[in-house]
Amino acid sequence: MPVAGSEVAKMLPGRKQCKECGFPTCFAFAMKLASGGATVDKCPYLSDEVKAKLTDLLAPPMKLVTLGQGERKLEVGDEEVVYRHEKTYHHEPGIALLISDKESDEKVEEKIRKVKELEFPWVGLTLKADLLAPYFESGDKGKFLALVKKVYASELGMILISEDMDALFSARDVSADRNPLIYPVTSENIDKAIPKIKEKPTPVGVRGKSVEELVSLTMKLKDAGIEEVAIDPGSRNPMEAIRDQTFIRKAAIKRGFRPLGYPTIALPCFMDGGKLKEALIASAFIEKFAGIIVLSDFDQYSLLPLLINRLNIYTDPRFPMAVEEKYYEVLEPNEYSPVLVTSNWSLTYFVVSSAVEAAKVPSFLCVKDAEGLGVLTGWAAGKFTGEGIGAFIKKSGIADRVKHRKIVIPGKVSRIKGELEDALDLKWEVVVGPREATEIGKFLPGFAKTVKG
Repeated sequence: MPVAGSEVAKMLPGRKQCKECGFPTCFAFAMKLASGGATVDKCPYLSDEVKAKLTDLLAPPMKLVTLGQGERKLEVGDEEVVYRHEKTYHHEPGIALLISDKESDEKVEEKIRKVKELEFPWVGLTLKADLLAPYFESGDKGKFLALVKKVYASELGMILISEDMDALFSARDVSADRNPLIYPVTSENIDKAIPKIKEKPTPVGVRGKSVEELVSLTMKLKDAGIEEVAIDPGSRNPMEAIRDQTFIRKAAIKRGFRPLGYPTIALPCFMDGGKLKEALIASAFIEKFAGIIVLSDFDQYSLLPLLINRLNIYTDPRFPMAVEEKYYEVLEPNEYSPVLVTSNWSLTYFVVSSAVEAAKVPSFLCVKDAEGLGVLTGWAAGKFTGEGIGAFIKKSGIADRVKHRKIVIPGKVSRIKGELEDALDLKWEVVVGPREATEIGKFLPGFAKTVKG
């Protein structure tokens, strides 16, 4: 829940016009603190006790938890709203692949390759899974540690899963520098686990028998100074799991209930139903409101829909999806390939580039920044103009890639033809192309012949 500036002001020393914090009054400073525009250390007159209380009061309703290192680092949590339309979601859920130490070496290698190599280009982005989850199932500690070492060598983020505490912390010791999440810490083992966690701090996955039990577990960890936590209410029935995920999110965000203010971990891998049902359950968890989702297996056909669903849910609704302003190569173009122009709305880019691919004509696609608007909307808003496109073409470097000087504009904005020619100093011939992307297949092959002369 947002903290009122007046509530913060009551905790400040109330010195008038000292201005040492950089603000004219304590109340102005309090308002900035409440909105996140200042930090408590700016006031030199706060006691350590008050600083600690203010820091806790102003902390996000949900903790940020980081797994892994470097380019494969995953951040989950730190959310501020229950529903996306209220503002936006910040950190998309991590998708992890379970690897049991009972599986064959061939299967283990296959699963590692899936997470490392199964990637999907999608409207200027690369969609992929995030984590591997070594699972101690064999009862042979040595076998489990060998699996963890093999996964460690992949440099991917990890969730270490073991009911055996000795095996769990031995695996943590092997991989601590990769910042793995260790799971599960439960009411049965938490007292023994806390000293071991503090020896080499890494994120902790807490599993309760209910939401109520989670509260006592997270409070005990917080008292021990352990707050990088992901929580699992222990529900293994899909309906109960969705109910618990929703309750946790609302309690943390709407009620400001700190003991549940952590990202959650969901494990469809341990729910009955087979691969198809598991993928459907995972899709529900993306929407309701898991921070980490662990699957027993996936392939390109089950993973891609999940990744697209995740992308759609975790795209900021306040801003349209957009691709970078630059020229893109479609089907390995050469110096006599057509040059087309479009706007940087992701859907426009995807539709136009797909139409060019379908026409089987290698081309350059010059994508002009229109602040994420489509061609016609961008023109109406003054974001897709002849003058602006001309400046972009000059600086893009496309003139160095082709020997011809013909450029195609969308038919819906044919009126910018003269303006663009003027902006390009009449050095390019501006050709009005199709009004719709569906017509590119008929237009492009014939136009390509004129370019080659």
